[in-house]
Amino acid sequence: MTSTDTNLFSPVILGNLELPNRFIMAPLTRTRAPGHQPNALMAEYYAQRASTGLLITECTMVTEGTSAFGDDPGIYSAEQIEGWKLTTDAVHKAGGRIFMQIWHAGRAAHPLLNDGKEAVSSSAIAIDGETHTPEGKKAYTVPRELTVDEIKSIVNDFRQGAINAKEAGFDGVEIHGANGYLIDQFLRESANQRTDEYGGSLENRSRFLTEVIEAVTDVMGSDRVGLRLSPLNSFQSMKENDPIAWTRFLSEHLNRFDLAYVHLMRADFFGLQQADVVSVAREAYKGHLMVNMGYSAEEAHQVIADGQADSVAFGTGILANPDFVERVKNGAELNQPNPDTFYTSGAEGYTDYPFMTA
Repeated sequence: MTSTDTNLFSPVILGNLELPNRFIMAPLTRTRAPGHQPNALMAEYYAQRASTGLLITECTMVTEGTSAFGDDPGIYSAEQIEGWKLTTDAVHKAGGRIFMQIWHAGRAAHPLLNDGKEAVSSSAIAIDGETHTPEGKKAYTVPRELTVDEIKSIVNDFRQGAINAKEAGFDGVEIHGANGYLIDQFLRESANQRTDEYGGSLENRSRFLTEVIEAVTDVMGSDRVGLRLSPLNSFQSMKENDPIAWTRFLSEHLNRFDLAYVHLMRADFFGLQQADVVSVAREAYKGHLMVNMGYSAEEAHQVIADGQADSVAFGTGILANPDFVERVKNGAELNQPNPDTFYTSGAEGYTDYPFMTA
């Protein structure tokens, strides 16, 4: 980037935080939490990337026994709160800001990863295909449809997760409403066949999300809460017949909550569904719009300069470059990410990516 490309590097207010730049570290599952316990290695990983405007953690379980990856972290126990304090302390000491992404996997949580615990969802519809388990690749199971009382209980799990994240020292939380996990399983019609107040119309399908937002903002304050959405992503058998109308409805609906930001994924992992959801969200949503998926630094600068978004989240670029902001600013060569180590264990491909040399 040239010296005149300043917008991506300019400060911005996000909720109650002032970010020194508009680079965001997207939530990235890394499976470095054996026993679902956050640890010192994770603290080192996040602190290395503290020059990023805002760090968002990997998806973190609010309900025990809902793992989708095996070694994904949780925030439902006192030990996990203490473990996460290692990360928040390290990031803050390095001058950074960090939100926790709070999450329930729903039907993506395989029983073999959860001591046989049955998967649950908005409706009894399984994800197509297979997932990795301790016994090798296995077909996803048919989840049990949640009762209304169980939905209320999970809302309370999100509330408690926010309380625990606050105690652990996080600057805020991001509610995971994307990528085919539980909230998305309510939001999108391919997974939600309910006929009660949580199914049918867009208003009804967004009721669970609304209740989660109300619970979490009651704990954190709305200016410390973000939300991630993926209107186009077909990952985990998700589809919405009219993603433009869906995006417009939710963007307008979310204005009432005065959130710190909405984090919009602009594309589909598999390229099956295509539409310009960013322009729709920009028009309808009045708050801070964060965008994500496949942005180069040059495109991100232009998006911000044109007022199409307020910040841009980067994934593998920051994964492989702890000093991504400095490298982009200096036009330096980037480390290339190694996909073979994305979901392994230990420091290799995690904390051993080199910093830029002087």
